[in-house]
Amino acid sequence: MNVRLTGKTAVVTGASRGIGAAIAQRLAAEGADLVITYAGNDAASTRTVAAIEAIGRRARAIKADAADGAAVRAAIEQASDFLGGIDILVHNAGITEMEVAPAASEDSYRRQFGINVDGVFIGTTAAIPLMRDNGRILIVGSVNAHTMPFTGGAIYGATKAAVAGLARGWARDLGPRNILVNVIQPGPIDTDLNPADERDAAIAMTKLTVLGRYGRVDEIAALAAFLASEEASYITGAAIDIDGGFSI
Repeated sequence: MNVRLTGKTAVVTGASRGIGAAIAQRLAAEGADLVITYAGNDAASTRTVAAIEAIGRRARAIKADAADGAAVRAAIEQASDFLGGIDILVHNAGITEMEVAPAASEDSYRRQFGINVDGVFIGTTAAIPLMRDNGRILIVGSVNAHTMPFTGGAIYGATKAAVAGLARGWARDLGPRNILVNVIQPGPIDTDLNPADERDAAIAMTKLTVLGRYGRVDEIAALAAFLASEEASYITGAAIDIDGGFSI
């Protein structure tokens, strides 16, 4: 394992399990101290913190629903206090609700935009004054920002297209401070909420990939660690698909 992030500090939202937990643990393995946020799974967040501490890094979990702007701002401030400043911010918190038009509800629209977009906007604007120069902002988006091979995903896809747009604008805004802003856009990834199992939907998704399989959370985490490192020092404003050829 490279140790490319020694001396760095990172905040990862929605990191009690799944992709977020994998990213947090990989950044810690690369040398970073961590704060993770989570919406409500106390047991899972405790396990993630313990895993980070087991490899010798400092870690804390802060309960903060990404849909609650005040909680998001408070979590960022608490994270900065604990870490002594922020070098890396990873937005992973998000939800997916599939509803076919015209049955898609306003409640679902507001809920998905509230977490997937508003949470990213509020968290980033709260963090920027607390971030050191040469920092990194990563947003876990989705290939559904630009491809939608199934019904019911219009609202979700729109939220992911929105954060890709925010990232491009922020990359311009923060370039003078050399704070790099990029989006990781996964395709189908094997998690407890989206398992690569024998469901009809999972089988159909697998067939749409070139590689014939779901991705792994460690593959997403590896890309996040690269983008957080100095090796990615000339990449900003990018949206990078990591989908096994799902979207080609």
